[in-house]
Amino acid sequence: MEPLSQLFDETTGDPLPLPPELLELYGPLRMEARADRPHVFANFVTSLDGIVSVDPPRGSGAEISGGDAQDRAVMGLLRAVADAVVIGSGNLRAEGAHLWTAEHICPELRAPYAQLRAALGKPPAPLQVVVTGGGDVDLSRPVFSGALPSLVVTTAAGAEKLSARRAGVRIAVSGKGAGWISLREVLEAAGLGPGARVLVESGPTSTAYYVAEGAVDELFLTRSPILVGRAREPRTLGLVEGRVFKPGTAKARLASARRHGDFLYLRYALR
Repeated sequence: MEPLSQLFDETTGDPLPLPPELLELYGPLRMEARADRPHVFANFVTSLDGIVSVDPPRGSGAEISGGDAQDRAVMGLLRAVADAVVIGSGNLRAEGAHLWTAEHICPELRAPYAQLRAALGKPPAPLQVVVTGGGDVDLSRPVFSGALPSLVVTTAAGAEKLSARRAGVRIAVSGKGAGWISLREVLEAAGLGPGARVLVESGPTSTAYYVAEGAVDELFLTRSPILVGRAREPRTLGLVEGRVFKPGTAKARLASARRHGDFLYLRYALR
């Protein structure tokens, strides 16, 4: 797999022990491990005009990236360093057969991903944390098969809805009432504390609220060289949905930039 070209990198933290194949592909990867709380990073691929999904909930990011190999490799790298992946229930519905592991998204690099997790002292797969306020998830999906560590975080109302068909799936109750669960509550319910690294792969609505609560440290953003646009049909979703940030109130610092072909691989600090 051809490596990314590093344009610049101003990230901080100790470099992670990437195996040679991953180091050649990405270059040095630095990431904080915080002593006071988890380090949280989100990952998206967008079109040039900021679209992340077409015809939700059936659409996925693969339509935007075109299945680009380097984008899949970077996504796998982020999953490989994560202790847990936070998955929105909408993502689960859109990609029901998916497993949020490095080797699932990029099987070509299965061995170096496994080496990296071992070098970091992590188990073979990150905890799969599915978040649902109302309990509207299909517990027969492969992510709940028992092959991977998984957890559903939901409200009391959601847990009651799932209780009759939980079939051995771990369920943690958090949040208030039957509505929104903050990311801080999700992480607490999942037992993810100081030093943990958490990847958010929820949808643009959930992520917008997580950003608004100040719970996301970094955004990894792949810019695909396509234009999508907006119309009544089919529906499209942008990077931020359900929230409006007053210009200048939700700023990010560009921390690194890489390139392969016409794709850009950007990393922003949000806090």
